[in-house]
Amino acid sequence: MKNTGQLEIRSVVDQVHEELLQRIVAGELPPGSRLRQEALAEELGVSRTPLREALARLVSEGLVDFAPNRGATVALRDFGDMEQAWRARLVLEPGAARLAAERRDPGDIERLREIVRRQRDVADDVTASFALNREFHLVLVGAGGNPHLSQFAELLWLSRIGVPIFARQARDRAQILSWADEHQAIVDAVASGSAARAERLTREHIAAYPPER
Repeated sequence: MKNTGQLEIRSVVDQVHEELLQRIVAGELPPGSRLRQEALAEELGVSRTPLREALARLVSEGLVDFAPNRGATVALRDFGDMEQAWRARLVLEPGAARLAAERRDPGDIERLREIVRRQRDVADDVTASFALNREFHLVLVGAGGNPHLSQFAELLWLSRIGVPIFARQARDRAQILSWADEHQAIVDAVASGSAARAERLTREHIAAYPPER
């Protein structure tokens, strides 16, 4: 019974985290706004414990700031930090795509193809599209088979860099579908073992969408 209870608590934390993430992405909780825990817990119908854990996760992702005298607030984005993370992705992800093409793992390739299919299905939902876009890039890095690169990519794809850029750039369905097409081309290069092409397409894909000032 104890283990079952722990799983249920984690599930609630995941749900609260996802709900707050969606509100931040949608702008319902704008940068600098205070997150009053008592009011949020009542509104979401949860206790303070899972809410605190969800907020702690958002703090670690850079979406929420916490100060002892002020409590939790939605983080103010620092453009310089986002730009540096984007530049780091330009170095890391194309090389990982090359490794993925050299490795050509069938399971990873099928997973990438499935993500692209799902991207097209949810092109009208910015929040779901961001989650799948993030998943695609992390799976692509993971397909290279180097756990160190995957760890670095996880850090770079924290919401601090991903959410604000994606929310501003995903202006319409056509743009999201265009990204899905670019992802498909990368997968095709990986599947065919075209390492140089996979690297080039990944670099061009990332370079085309820098953080906006």
